[in-house]
Amino acid sequence: MIVTSTAWAQTPSDNQHALIGPPQLHALPVTAPTLVEAYGPDPLQIGELRLPAGPGPFPVVMVIHGGCWSKGYETLAGTAPLASALTDKGVATWNIEYRQVGDTRGGWPGTFQDWGAALDHLRVLARTQPLDLKHVVTVGHSAGAHAALWLAARPRLPADSEVRGADPLKVSAAVAIDGPGDLRTLYGFDKDICGRPIFVNLFGGAPDAQAGRYRQANPIEWLPLAVPQFMVASVVLEPSAAQAYAAAAQSAGDKATVITLENAGHFNMLSPADPTWAPVEAAILAAAKAEQ
Repeated sequence: MIVTSTAWAQTPSDNQHALIGPPQLHALPVTAPTLVEAYGPDPLQIGELRLPAGPGPFPVVMVIHGGCWSKGYETLAGTAPLASALTDKGVATWNIEYRQVGDTRGGWPGTFQDWGAALDHLRVLARTQPLDLKHVVTVGHSAGAHAALWLAARPRLPADSEVRGADPLKVSAAVAIDGPGDLRTLYGFDKDICGRPIFVNLFGGAPDAQAGRYRQANPIEWLPLAVPQFMVASVVLEPSAAQAYAAAAQSAGDKATVITLENAGHFNMLSPADPTWAPVEAAILAAAKAEQ
């Protein structure tokens, strides 16, 4: 059964729940990271680790911002408030930056390699930080939602894939916040959503010209992922698309939950001050603290 949460209404005319965007997110208060560390040689290959109070070890939430997979839309500053709020609730957070289309070596394969390298770097961090690598949840927003699910799928890619990595760290759950689990649902609509064509630049060609790349990048192609998956549906991830993905995951034997936020702003659900954050936070914490 697909589980759907109580919907949260939000419209531009609702003064209490006014729509927000990246500038408002960036202005929210955040706690300072415990450390900022590079996971690769490029200046964009960095992450912010935040640790809660106490001795640990702590479950880890890896946070991946969105931004149409492209330079100039968003950075890890937009997900820092989310990471701070989760850390206050007792989980470690690893909020990452990565190379996108328009950055040097962004796109295919660099963007995907960065996602994987950032996740695998948790092994390095765990040598000196109190991290529980048996409880690692990937959480992403918009394009980052695709990354969160793709990282859960990564161990299933062929061993010779240029984006898989030799020993991918396995995650325990994935939370996709208003972003796709099936890239095919956005083919032809990426220009409408992002204001310019995205996938042809991300993959170096159209789907028929780069079929192998598109398949390796598409989480739904690699079901079952063997971990719980949470789909937060609203604007970019429409409820029907979320339900279709969840049905496919469940048919393959996975646990999949759909959380529907009706008429919620695409960025509101990232703000701990917004009512739409509550069901998102609850899903993330449930995934992070679940018994394995």
